[in-house]
Amino acid sequence: SLEAASIGFIIIIDRRRDKWSAVKASLTRIAGAFPGNLQLVFVLRPSCFIQRAIADIGIKLYRDDFKMKVPIIMLNSVSDLHGYIDKSQLTRELGGTLEYGHSQWIHHRTAIENFAMTVKTTAQMLQTFGTDLAETELPNDVQCTEDLLSAHTDHHSKLKDELKLAVKQGATLLTCIREPVTRSANSKLSPDELENVATVERLLAQLDETEKAFDQFWTKHHLKLEQCLQLRHFEHDFREVKLALDNLMEAQAAFADIGDSVTRVEQLLREQKQLEEKGQEPLDKAQSLALHGEQLIQNNHYAVDSIRPKCVELRRICDDFTNETKKKYDVLGKSLELHKQLDKASQWCEAGIYLLASQAVDKCQSQEGAETALIEIEKFLVTAKEYQLSNLKEFYNQFDTILTPEIKANAQRILQKLEDVQEMFDKRQVSLKKLAAKQTRPVQPVAPHPESSPKRASPKITRPAGVGHNSHSMVEKPKDIPGAKNTSHAHIEQISKKEVHIINELIETERVYVEELQSIIEGYASEMDNPSLGHLIPSALQNKKEILFGNLPEIYEFHNRHEIEHCIENPDLLARCFLKRKEDLQIYEKYCQNKPRSEALWRQCGDSIFFQECQRKLDHKLSLDAYLLKPVQRITKYQLLLKEMLKCSKNSEGTAELEEALATVLDIIKSVNDSMHQIAITGYEGDVSELGKLLMQGSFNVWTDHKKGHNKVKDLARFKPMQRHLFLYTKMLLFCKKREENTDGHEKTASYSFKNSLKMSTVGITENVKGDNKKFEIWYNGREEVYIIQASSVELKNTWISEIRKVLTGQLEACR
Repeated sequence: SLEAASIGFIIIIDRRRDKWSAVKASLTRIAGAFPGNLQLVFVLRPSCFIQRAIADIGIKLYRDDFKMKVPIIMLNSVSDLHGYIDKSQLTRELGGTLEYGHSQWIHHRTAIENFAMTVKTTAQMLQTFGTDLAETELPNDVQCTEDLLSAHTDHHSKLKDELKLAVKQGATLLTCIREPVTRSANSKLSPDELENVATVERLLAQLDETEKAFDQFWTKHHLKLEQCLQLRHFEHDFREVKLALDNLMEAQAAFADIGDSVTRVEQLLREQKQLEEKGQEPLDKAQSLALHGEQLIQNNHYAVDSIRPKCVELRRICDDFTNETKKKYDVLGKSLELHKQLDKASQWCEAGIYLLASQAVDKCQSQEGAETALIEIEKFLVTAKEYQLSNLKEFYNQFDTILTPEIKANAQRILQKLEDVQEMFDKRQVSLKKLAAKQTRPVQPVAPHPESSPKRASPKITRPAGVGHNSHSMVEKPKDIPGAKNTSHAHIEQISKKEVHIINELIETERVYVEELQSIIEGYASEMDNPSLGHLIPSALQNKKEILFGNLPEIYEFHNRHEIEHCIENPDLLARCFLKRKEDLQIYEKYCQNKPRSEALWRQCGDSIFFQECQRKLDHKLSLDAYLLKPVQRITKYQLLLKEMLKCSKNSEGTAELEEALATVLDIIKSVNDSMHQIAITGYEGDVSELGKLLMQGSFNVWTDHKKGHNKVKDLARFKPMQRHLFLYTKMLLFCKKREENTDGHEKTASYSFKNSLKMSTVGITENVKGDNKKFEIWYNGREEVYIIQASSVELKNTWISEIRKVLTGQLEACR
């Protein structure tokens, strides 16, 4: 025990039946290897006279050799030993009374040490398993989650079996040590046995504590795995239900017809009813799934931030479908009523026309006949109230915004017909009232008035859309008008001198630029394939023409193929020229991405005789590397010229196109700049080209907060930011560490060491962080990982938030 070890040890060497050599060997071993605090060594000399004499001499000669800092006392007999040590502390072999069985002590001690090693190994196994569990990433699908849960449960069961075996081993050992007391009530355990019992009990207690801690951890982990499985089932069901709802909403959105007749509207109402019945099942599933999600939230599920939006989305779609269905029924109901009214109006008009036509003219010439005809007309006009024809126009106006042109035309035709018939009745009534008045002279047959003859309303002639307007004025050449100026000349007169100067500069510099590209390709690139100059080309440059020149031939072909000289007559064409070739200008991005490799190769081989010979033949004042910068300078030149043109054409017709053209060039410059940073990313194992378009890149202060991390690490992370360079792609957000290094004595070049990545499909964003308006949060996996990001300015923060929001919104739209 530690208490006994602190007191120290006394060693008794019994060599009464041995030789001096055995005494010497024992003392040498003790001096070199005894690990404890040694107080005294007693040696019982050999009984043989000669060996005793040798021992006396030997102990004197070798005392210093033993290097023992304690006295060695040589004893002749056991009785001498009793003068130093009480018999109760000595075993029977040395004339004492101490009960001690060495073989039993060794057996127990070995068993205890084996058990202690078992306890230690078991604890390490549990700790390793716990670490593996803590570091395991949760799967993203149901099958993998079920497999992981099964694997972890099997491993847990095996470890529990190991624990049971260890506990059983300790209990068996404890029983063996206590066996004397168990066998006889009068027996007592020796101090060594009591100490062994205490040691085994301590180890068993340690094993019990380890098991309890492991069980607590496993309970939490198992719950999380079960919740993960619940989440994956929920997400799987959500995707299926969402797809069914989207199809339902799509079918409803396609159901836009409001009908052009009573029969058609009634058919549409039946189809709407069928769609509603068909949608009842996915709607019920959606409501049930949303209820299930809310139950998961109430049960303290860890992924609340992922579940709640899906529940909200499901209920929203259900509400949208229900509300839209009500609107459809309402619109179709009103459409049905409108068509019924229109049919009634049409029938009433036909009946009215028939009535007017059936009234004989000769019979109406008499007072009696006129009065009879008036009564017939008045009775018929009363039926107009029954048909509610007076409100038909107001009823129609309510639908004016949603009716199709065909329905509008039909309705307006019937309304016009109604007005015409009403007008016919008014005129007939006026005529008949005159005839019905008392006659002062004999009634003579007269020809009927034209207005009294029955007539049908002639359909209104509708002017076709576009009549009276030149719908091709943008492409057709206007006819010559005497005295008018020629259009193109008038346009040229309006061009300012500055615009002419800018166009001339663009055309001239473009011509020079194309010639320079041609000279580089023919004077350098083509010469690398010239066998007569092959011996001058350095070995490091062999078969690397594409690296040195990049896609320069492609840029030359593009500019040589597209002339812009005709822009001098119409500056507006300049903007269109850039917009038309927006996609083609991406070749500059490819060229700039290769530029670092080209420059590195030039630094290695630029002093070669080959390049000097080519430069001499071309009579160039500048070396090749200066000309290889021309494409980079050219795209910048376009930007400056477009800006100058925009200043000259403020508030003119072509301003919008010029602004769009400038934005296109600026976007290309930004893409070039971003791509130059992108190619410096190191350590990313995936393919950067598969991450989608690079939208933004820049340096930020970043704090991390991980729920699964150690508390001290979390506290430290809150106060000490990391310098990280972020790359925002449509599919991924990369966190890199910027590194700068000198390259062959040249200026520092930046590289970006990959550190972490987040899938944009699983992130969330918090736009405002309390205490700093330049900070925002990006969180992952239900806020299990939170990244607090601090921009250099509020404007930069807002720009990034806007881009991230666009990505997330685009994903949501794509999902819908």
